[in-house]
Amino acid sequence: MSDGLSESQGTVDDQCINTIRTLSMDAIQKANSGHPGAPMGLAPAAYVLWTRILKHNPKNPDWHDRDRFVLSGGHASMLLYSLLYLTGYDLSLDDIKNFRQWGSKTPGHPEFGHTPGVETTTGPLGQGFANGVGMAIAERHLAACFNRPEYEIIDHHTYVLCGDGDMMEGITSEAASLAGHLGLGKLICIYDDNKISIEGSTDITFTEDVALRFKAYNWQVKHIEDGNDLEAVQKTLQAAKSDTERPSLIILRTHIAFGSPNKQGSAAAHGAPLGEAEVCLTKKNLGCPEDECFFVLEQTLERCGRSVERGEAAESQWQNKFAAYSKAYSTLAVKFMGALDRTLPAGWDAAIPDFSSEPLATRAASGQVLNAIAAKVSELIGGSADLAPSNNTIIKSSHDFQKDSYDGRNLRFGVREHAMAAIVSGMVLHGGLRPYCGTFLIFADYMRPSIRLAGLMKLPVIYVFTHDSIAVGEDGPTHQPVDQLASLRAIPNLTVIRPADATETAEAWRQALLTAEGPVALILSRQKIPVFDSSQNLITEGLAKGAYILFDSEDKPDIILMATGSEVHIAFEAAQRLAEQKISARVVNMPSWELFEKTSQDYKDRVLLPDVTARIAIEAGVPLGWDRYVGSYGAIIGISSFGASAPGGTVMAKFGFTAENIVKKAMELVKR
Repeated sequence: MSDGLSESQGTVDDQCINTIRTLSMDAIQKANSGHPGAPMGLAPAAYVLWTRILKHNPKNPDWHDRDRFVLSGGHASMLLYSLLYLTGYDLSLDDIKNFRQWGSKTPGHPEFGHTPGVETTTGPLGQGFANGVGMAIAERHLAACFNRPEYEIIDHHTYVLCGDGDMMEGITSEAASLAGHLGLGKLICIYDDNKISIEGSTDITFTEDVALRFKAYNWQVKHIEDGNDLEAVQKTLQAAKSDTERPSLIILRTHIAFGSPNKQGSAAAHGAPLGEAEVCLTKKNLGCPEDECFFVLEQTLERCGRSVERGEAAESQWQNKFAAYSKAYSTLAVKFMGALDRTLPAGWDAAIPDFSSEPLATRAASGQVLNAIAAKVSELIGGSADLAPSNNTIIKSSHDFQKDSYDGRNLRFGVREHAMAAIVSGMVLHGGLRPYCGTFLIFADYMRPSIRLAGLMKLPVIYVFTHDSIAVGEDGPTHQPVDQLASLRAIPNLTVIRPADATETAEAWRQALLTAEGPVALILSRQKIPVFDSSQNLITEGLAKGAYILFDSEDKPDIILMATGSEVHIAFEAAQRLAEQKISARVVNMPSWELFEKTSQDYKDRVLLPDVTARIAIEAGVPLGWDRYVGSYGAIIGISSFGASAPGGTVMAKFGFTAENIVKKAMELVKR
C-alpha cells in the first residue's frame, strides 16, 4: 500500500473496504430492495474518512464537538449503516440483516433520531447538502460566541457526501452559493462523480463543469482521479481541512458498483439489488468468500473498531478542556450548556410587550415580540429570504452573520427559500441554536420539501410567514396565498398558528419557543388588524389549546362562527349584527388546528357544542379541511379560486369576506 502502512496492514484495509461492499450487497439482496452501486464505489473514501479523519466517538454519538457527517445521497444508506456497525456504534449485524424491514434500525434512507450516529434524515436529494451548510453555520456562530483564547471548545468540521443527483438539484446550488459567500471553511463536501444516474449516463442531462461552478461560488476545489486511492483520499481531505477561508469540494471519481463483473459502471446497479448470481461473482472478484452472507472478519472489526478508542480519547481531551473553560469562564459555560439543552432562561418572555387597542399588522407585532425575546434568548438566530424589512425578522440588537462577523444573529439568506429552510434545519440538528426563518406565505411552496423533513425529524424550527392572504391586495394572485394554509396543515408534526391580533401573535411566539418537538409556522398579516379587548389569560390559555370561545351572545348559541387570523374580526362583527336580529352567535377563534386536535374531546365539545349544527367557518383560503369542524349542516366561506389585483379590502369584499355575507349565510342556516 502507498499510505505508509505495511503490506499486511494494507491487506486489512482492503478487507475493511470490501466488507463495506459485501455488507451493502448482502443487505440489499436480502431485502430485495435498495441501492448497492454507490456504497460499493464509495467504500474506500468513506473508510478513510471514518477511520482516519473523522472526529467522532461511537460510544457517544451526541458528543457536541464531534465532526458532523451527512450522507446527502440517502439512497446509499447501506454505506452509512456498514460504517456505523463496523466502527462501533450501537448498530448490530442483525440490524444490518434487517435492512428496510418493519421496525428495524436500518430504514431505506437514513432517519435522524432513529439510528444512532445518523445526523440528519436524507433521501430527497440536495437536502442533506443544505443541512450541512446549516451545521457549518452553527459551528462558526457558536465558536465565535463561546470560544476564548486557549479554549476552543467548539472546533469541528462538517463533511457532506453527495452525488450527481445532489448536484443537479437547485437547492444544492442555493446552499453552495451562500456557503461560499460566508467562507465556511470547515465545510467539506465529497462529490461522488460516478457519472451514473437512474436513467443512464449523466451526460444525457448533466454536462456542466461542476468544478468551475463551485470555484465561482468561492469554494476550494480538489480532484481525486481514482476513488480507490486511499493515500490520495487522505491527503486531499487533509488539504481541504487546511483551507479555513473557503468551503471545500472534493470531486472524487468512482465507479458505481465497483467490483461487479457485469454491473460496474452501469445504471442497473443504481437502485436495484445485483442479483444472487452477480453478488457471488462480485465477492469472488473482490477476493471475498462467495458462499457466505454478512461475512465479517475479526480483524476487520478490530481495525474499524479503533475508532472507539480514538473517539473516547478525543472526547476525554475535550472534556478536560471544557472543565478548565468552565473554571475560567463559568458564566459562558453555563450559558453554553443551557443552549445545548434548549433551556430557556428565567424570565425569557418577561419583556414581551402588551399591545394596546391600536390596530397593528401581526407581522409588525411579530417583529416586536421577536426582538423582546431575542434580548433574553441569545441562541435565537435567523433571517429572511431577502424580505426582512417586510417580514420584520431583524434582531435589532445584533448585527449580520457574515464572513468576518460570525457572532452576528441576523442571517441574510438571499432569495433562496428552499435552501434557507434546509439550512435552519441543519442549524437545529447541530445543536445549541434556536433558528427561525421568514418569507411571504406564498413562497412556502418553495420551502415545502425542507419543511416536510423538519416535520419528519420533529425539529423545533420557527417559520415566519407574512402576507398571509388575498388581503395582500395589489400584488395580485401571484402573491396572494390561497392554498398554502391547507398545504402546510397537511404536513405531519408541523404546528400552524394564524393569530387574530397583536396580542395573540405574542402568544404564538411564546408557544413556538415552548415547542420542543416539531416545527411551528406563524402565519401573519400584511394589513393592520384591530386588537381585541380580551383578557390576557383568555388568549394565553386559548391559543395554547388551539381554539377558544372569543365571544358568546348567550349561553346556548343558535350558530357557531369559526375563523382564523384577520377573519376573526369579521366573524366578531357578524356576531354582533346577528344579535341585532335576535340570533345568538358564538365566535370561536381557531388559530391552530394542530393544537386544538391535541386537546381532550371534552374541551372540543365545550368549544364546538355538538348539538349546535348551524356552523360557519370563515378563512381566506381554500375550504379544504374545514368540513371536519362545520359538519354536514354547516357552511364554509373560503376561496376556491385565485385572488385578484386590487386594494386588499376590495379583494376581501369581492370574495365575500364581509360581515354582511356572514350574516346572510348564518340566517339561511338558522332558518333552515
